[in-house]
Amino acid sequence: MKLLNKFIFVLATVFVLTFQTTDAYSQCAMCQATVESNAGKGHEESDNQVGTGLNTGILYLMVAPYVLIGIVGFLWYRSNHKKKA
Repeated sequence: MKLLNKFIFVLATVFVLTFQTTDAYSQCAMCQATVESNAGKGHEESDNQVGTGLNTGILYLMVAPYVLIGIVGFLWYRSNHKKKA
């Protein structure tokens, strides 16, 4: 039971840290080119929305593999735990 509590604590911590919002300054080449092409048009509000939207999209794409790995890890742990009991 202690191991399960530790696993839940680690999973909850990773979940909270994953969805903690921060500014993402590094971008892929395509995202950076899109932001730079919109930056030259002189629409200050539009630039901020494009950059924020791209950064949010990058964060969503980054989270998906971690969620999938967490689900597979949990299912693997649960199947091994049932075999031992």
